[in-house]
Parts: sequence; structure tokens; C-alpha cells
Amino acid sequence: MSATRGVFYVHSAPSALCPHIEWAVGGVLGVPVNPHWTPQPAQSGSYRCEFSWSGKVGAAAEMASALRGWNHLRFEITEEPTSSTEGARFSSTPDLGVFHAVTGIHGDIMIPEDRLKAAVVRAALGEVTLENEIDKLLGKPWDDELETFRHAGEGAPVRWLHQVV
Repeated sequence: MSATRGVFYVHSAPSALCPHIEWAVGGVLGVPVNPHWTPQPAQSGSYRCEFSWSGKVGAAAEMASALRGWNHLRFEITEEPTSSTEGARFSSTPDLGVFHAVTGIHGDIMIPEDRLKAAVVRAALGEVTLENEIDKLLGKPWDDELETFRHAGEGAPVRWLHQVV
């Protein structure tokens, strides 16, 4: 089993969800998760945290799946590539749901050929604009919604969590 690492960001969550997030993520990583929660200035009554993690390849996808659909939760998870796997980025907002992108060794989003071809076809048929489709493929709507929450958390401490693999 190959190991990787990444960063988990909760940009905003109601206080009642915080222990459930810890339990869900800890279940995926196989270690207790006790991040330092701080108030999220961008949304009254919500909290934020971030921590670095180490675990098995695919752990980011498992974390995103465990948290998918939770109302009032905004999060991002990154997973670094390994010598045999691509990296990943997951972003989630209550309004947009989960965005997933494959990332390369330098963190760039890598868009599969078939998704680009489909965007070009939809644009040619007049269903969408190519610019909007590419923005979606790059996660721009998620970035736009999360940007305020990211800036509100600048300077927050990062904690490392390790899983024996």
C-alpha cells in the first residue's frame, strides 16, 4: 500500500458538526483527529481548522466521500502525487457540492482529454460557453465561493497527523 500526504481544510462548519467531522476523518486516517478549531470570521457562528495528514493513497477521496452532502460545511482536501499516482484536490460547498480534480506533481489541475472534448462539443452546440465550461473544469465556481473563507483563515496553525502504513 502506497503512502501519501495532504492538507485538510474546513473553511466553515457549525460547532455541532465539528466532532462529527473529526470522527469521520479520523475513521479514514485510522488515527484520532483533534484539530484546533477557531471561529470563522467570514461566517458568524461557524468554525474553521486545517491540518496536514499522512495516510494511504486515496485517503482524500475517502474523506471527501465521508463528508459529502453535509449541509453547512465548506471544505477542501488535497492529496500529493506519489511516484505511481496522481494527486487530487477536492473542494465542497453547500450550494455547489463536491468538485474533484486530478493534480500533477506541481499542483496543476490536469483535465482529461474526454472532458475537454465534451466541453468543446457543448460549446459548439451553443449549450454553454467554452469559457464557462473550462472554468467549471478548473473548479473556478468553488474557488470563487471559498475565497472569502480562505482569506479569513490566513495565519492559522497547521498540525501534522500521521498514520502508520
